[in-house]
Amino acid sequence: MEERHKKILQRNRTNLVRDLDPSKLYDGLLEKGVFTQDMIDEIKSARIRRDQARQLVIDLETRGSRAFALFLECLQETGQHSLAELLQNGAPPIQLQPATPTPVVRPVLQPIPVSSPMDVDKRIKDDVPLYPVPRPTTTPSPSPEREHIRPRPQGRPRRDSIQCYKMDASPCGHCLIINNVEFESRSDLSNRKGSNIDCDKLESRFKALNFIVEVKTNLKQRQIKHELSALCKMDHSQYDCCVVIMLSHGTEVSHSRFPGAVYGVDGLHVPVQNITNYLNGKNCPSLQGKPKLFFIQACGGGEKDTGFEVSPDEVQPSIGGADADDQTDAIPMSSSSDSLSMSDEPDARATLPTPSDILVSYSTFPGYVSWRDTQAGSWYVEILDRILEENAATDDLGTMLMMVNHEVSQNSAKGIYKQMPGSFNFLRKLLYFQSQA
Repeated sequence: MEERHKKILQRNRTNLVRDLDPSKLYDGLLEKGVFTQDMIDEIKSARIRRDQARQLVIDLETRGSRAFALFLECLQETGQHSLAELLQNGAPPIQLQPATPTPVVRPVLQPIPVSSPMDVDKRIKDDVPLYPVPRPTTTPSPSPEREHIRPRPQGRPRRDSIQCYKMDASPCGHCLIINNVEFESRSDLSNRKGSNIDCDKLESRFKALNFIVEVKTNLKQRQIKHELSALCKMDHSQYDCCVVIMLSHGTEVSHSRFPGAVYGVDGLHVPVQNITNYLNGKNCPSLQGKPKLFFIQACGGGEKDTGFEVSPDEVQPSIGGADADDQTDAIPMSSSSDSLSMSDEPDARATLPTPSDILVSYSTFPGYVSWRDTQAGSWYVEILDRILEENAATDDLGTMLMMVNHEVSQNSAKGIYKQMPGSFNFLRKLLYFQSQA
């Protein structure tokens, strides 16, 4: 679909979701080859009409250059004239080009001479070529995108069978940042120089992504719990998403779902799985079915990763170096000497009903330290901020976090140590942030 038609759909998405009756369109869109039967079944799987309408409009953008005009035709044919006029007013007249016809070879009909059955049989064998009898097909018409073979377009990928989260509320949702920098002396934890740089970057970034951002600094364990409880009790019904960012020291703890814990400035920790529990579908009903995102800049343990040798083609210039003033956000782990003990095995089982629609992005692999430059901030946040700035307009969150993983993995602390971020992803759909681009 042309970019100008995509923008018309995006500008009018609120009206389309509110007023569109998708049930009247399915037969026409299938007949015209805009959607396949599988795609229509996927849209119908959303029981609420508004959700069906939203998914139909989102998927329509992926259906080729003729999809917009065919959609307008279907609106007119089903009596939804006001919506058709709304879209037409934002677009120049469209000359719908017919699909390139497929040439059909037909036999030349000749009169059959009067002759004996033997002569007729011989004539057919000798002179008349045999043609297969055309049979009706049950295969759906090809989509407009497949009428010609073309290179894959730049921008968002095809998502025929993967739905997207609704992310068009304004503002999109709440974002809570807890930034622990100065730790009490009794905690035996050092101050986290450079963390304010991380905090400022993420505050600006999520404001640009249309979130209501609230920053809390130097919280004790009970204060962290209090802020999370307050966030849980808010009414999120008018919002589409919720984000929690933890910037602190961390450690490894025993767990059954999400590994790791973050420290209050008093030296007492809060397990990550407890942090996520505040916002799960059971404890925060107004966020049911909506994405809950957690970004953890803290160590997952005390191990330092020295990496392994790879071919020169895999190596790229790194940000950290021998002279960089790198610190870790680790203290000794509090569970076992192994990065993942046998008691943590349930963490890998697919029997997790409550964490649906939750994503936890860790700055480092469980059990390992996370590096932070006292002048530039942490590797993870610096790269996460840049990836969101450069790619939020075109890529989904999962793809962007993979980019973060790759770039952080190229860094080296003191020329020796490595870091590998990762995510525990229980999202059910693709997530695209709002973007000013």
